[in-house]
Order: sequence, then C-alpha cells, then structure tokens
Amino acid sequence: MSSPEVGSVAPNFSLEGVRLVDGEAVRSTYSLEGRVAGSLVLVFYPGDDTTVCTKQLCAYSSGFEQFTELGAEVWGISVQNLASHESFARKHQLPMPLLADDGKVVVKRYGLTRLGGLHTARSVFVIDAQGIVRWSDVRTAGVTYQKPGELVEVLSGLGS
Repeated sequence: MSSPEVGSVAPNFSLEGVRLVDGEAVRSTYSLEGRVAGSLVLVFYPGDDTTVCTKQLCAYSSGFEQFTELGAEVWGISVQNLASHESFARKHQLPMPLLADDGKVVVKRYGLTRLGGLHTARSVFVIDAQGIVRWSDVRTAGVTYQKPGELVEVLSGLGS
C-alpha cells in the first residue's frame, strides 16, 4: 500500500495512546475519524529513545506552543507499546500523545513499512479538520526529519 496523497482523505484509525498531563500519564483512545479540532500533525517515527527520534520529538516539544497557537495537535505514532511510550515521554517530558501501533496496522495503512515490515519510514502528515491530507513528507532513510519551523509554515498556510 502506498502513502496517502496530498488532497486525499487520510486513512482512518483508532489507537491507544499516552500523554503526560501535569506529570501524570493519561491513556486514551485517539481516532482520526470524528475529530472536530483544527489541523493534525501526524508524526510517524521508527522508535522510542532512538537518537534521531528523540531529537525530532524533543524539537517538536520545544516549540510545541507554536503548534497549539495555530490550533493544531501533534500526535506521535510508532510500533512500540504504551509502556515504552510512557517511559519515553517521561524521560524527555514530551507533551504530545504517543500512540501505540504495536500491531503495525496504521503504519501499513499509511504505506510506511520498510525492510519487509521491520522498519517504519519516518514521516509527517498534516491533516486538516475535515480529514484531508494537506501536506506530507515521507523519508526513505529516516536519518533526518522535518524541522518544527517548516511545519509551522505549512500550518500557517492552511489557516488551521
């Protein structure tokens, strides 16, 4: 399956996730369908506590208010379980929810599996309130990532 194209409806999903709220880990179900908020920055990353993933999510965290000021949410998705996500979020004080796709259902639906399904392509999708993909960046190698300022520019252009 290939990644969703800009202008297409984003594939729906529902995943369990964990988010730190005032130091407490709150577990919830996150679903794309039925969202009525502004834009969503959907960040697929290969693994908790890996070098590039840590830099990426910490960079998004340090500028988190730039996203929220534009009415956008940021969700991280990887194939680790909720316990791994909670540990990762606590260690780096990550404010965004981290969703567990440990069955690899969503990464497959978004066409992001690599190396025979062993690896997830580092990718970012910007999805509007109507569920339409407005921007995407799928990295083949995954050693670099989209910088927060670039994502803020994309969001500003959408009028989240």
